Amino acid sequence: MRPGLVIAVLALVLLAASLASLGLGRYEIPALRVVRILLSGIVPSDIGLSEIERNVVFNVRLPRILTAICAGAGLALCGAALQGVFRNPLVGPHIIGVSSGAAFGGTLAILLSGSQSLLLLLAFAFGVLSLLMVYALHALVGRRDMLALVLAGVIIGGFFAALVSLAQYLADTEEKLPRIVFWLLGSFATADYDKLRLMLGPVVLGGLLLMLLRWRINILSLGDDDAQALGISVAGTRWLILVLIGLIVSAQVAVSGVIGWVGLVVPHMARMLVGPDHRPLLPASMLAGALYMVLIDDLARTITDSEIPLGILTALLGAPIFALIFFRSQRGGRGHV
Repeated sequence: MRPGLVIAVLALVLLAASLASLGLGRYEIPALRVVRILLSGIVPSDIGLSEIERNVVFNVRLPRILTAICAGAGLALCGAALQGVFRNPLVGPHIIGVSSGAAFGGTLAILLSGSQSLLLLLAFAFGVLSLLMVYALHALVGRRDMLALVLAGVIIGGFFAALVSLAQYLADTEEKLPRIVFWLLGSFATADYDKLRLMLGPVVLGGLLLMLLRWRINILSLGDDDAQALGISVAGTRWLILVLIGLIVSAQVAVSGVIGWVGLVVPHMARMLVGPDHRPLLPASMLAGALYMVLIDDLARTITDSEIPLGILTALLGAPIFALIFFRSQRGGRGHV
């Protein structure tokens, strides 16, 4: 199947899944009625629509599903871009330490005041700070290879992970600690339009710029020597991509907590559908990531009476999926995922 057709099919499936998700929950609404509710402001309907149904669709489920779409698309896009830049299919957005930095910022905000505005601000600020610290450490080392950058990300990520553990240790066990733990595990339960706008800006801006850099990512995936021979500023382009990824991941963590495995697993699924060329791979990864996150969120809020944190489900599903992909690739004799 041609990449363009695959992307179109993914878009249609995402639309259908999103409409179906608007009707799922304790207050079930048929899919056709959901469509009528969405169109009620444009096309007058003879069928009576209750205010409760409108409120559930527009104020509860729609911002949640749009936030899930935004988060999934952003994480999968970052994962696909990172795997191309690092020339390594085993890396994800966590590799540059941004997730740990943003997690500490949000944890600190909960520990200090519990203010939602402060949580969003500090999570975003510390996510960007962690990226700057990775850059500074990498510059101090003086090596310009990818291994030094990965090690710098591991060091900074481990440092902020230790600070998160310290904050949990100091937190009030009756009120603060449960909130910190639930937030760190990831959830869209508190999604609203304000949080959606906070995530939407960095994801749209960073996503558009990454899409414009798709051909450069293709060249970087060939190796530094080939990229330089073709006139690409390797260091500058790589850091521009990493900064964009840092902004997207920071915004996602600030809004919905740490959600793992999406940026690692979904790009492999997209690569199996459209191939390794990053020109179709990045949009395919975005759509596949959005679809994957919508389905995961549907499971999180419907599989049991109490909502399951997203981080648990993404790990439970992501690990065996990635293991299957890895097994198939090794059995096929290609030597890579």
